Amino acid sequence: MNTLTITHTHAEGTLIDGTSKGDGTAPVLKANGWRWGRSISAWFIPQSRDRLPKLGTIERTTSALQAAGFTVSTSIDSSHRPTVEVEAGKMQRQADRVDALEDKADRKSAVETAAWDREHAALRRLPDGGEPIKIGHHSETRHRNAIAKADRATRTALDATADAQQAQARADAATHTTDARYSPVTVFNRIETLGAELRKLERRIIAPCSDDVRGYVDATDAQQQARAEHLAPHLAEKRDQIAHWEAVRAAQIEGGTATGYDRTTVRKGDRVKIRGQWRDVVRANPKTVSVTTGYTWTDTAPYAEIQQHQRPE
Repeated sequence: MNTLTITHTHAEGTLIDGTSKGDGTAPVLKANGWRWGRSISAWFIPQSRDRLPKLGTIERTTSALQAAGFTVSTSIDSSHRPTVEVEAGKMQRQADRVDALEDKADRKSAVETAAWDREHAALRRLPDGGEPIKIGHHSETRHRNAIAKADRATRTALDATADAQQAQARADAATHTTDARYSPVTVFNRIETLGAELRKLERRIIAPCSDDVRGYVDATDAQQQARAEHLAPHLAEKRDQIAHWEAVRAAQIEGGTATGYDRTTVRKGDRVKIRGQWRDVVRANPKTVSVTTGYTWTDTAPYAEIQQHQRPE
């Protein structure tokens, strides 16, 4: 058997080399969450590109393949690229995807046009004025065949139209993906999510340890140091991501595409515009603002969703 090599880089994700069709690796890889990539002609771990290696999945896969009789080696790079480089790569891949979808939509549109041209030609071959079929006449067979051909042409043209519309809709949707990813509210929410993930990682360093006799006890300095070293790549990646998106948000606020309201600028009694509607502020919370709804209850919204702000005076 060929030696299988599992590789991981931040740019390419986790791949496996050395497999071949029918060699018995497919069932093992599928059972461990791998997928076949037609565009790259290789097995890969989903959502592993632009991320640190999923060591648990890699170890389970290695053990399962070895148990099945394969020789497996690994080459794992646990470093991460700067977030600005990752985002530039994502935008380029998205631009390439948009171009590919637009080319596909153009091809589908050309097929649609040709299908309707054939449909019109088939209809023109039918007798004028909707002449009925002459039963027993020598033209009966030809007339029936012409009707059947026109019917098939119409159905084919309708299917081509549906395919063209679907392809164009996918192309149109893809053109807005990057804009949606960088919308001010999305950027703000991403910063909040990344911050929560960072704090969770930091808590893991100092989390108590389970002891069979004493229950949960404080982690020793050595245990905390070991955890810190193990989580160091993840902490560095999260901090770099937060710094990048905070810079993006600061640029959006400076450019006027995002608002920078917070608890220091919004007070009870002010009016704010959220999702196109003006509301009265009931309470300014640390991260959200509570506003009236016109009913007996209030709504809350993140400060990032405030579009405009007015003082009572």
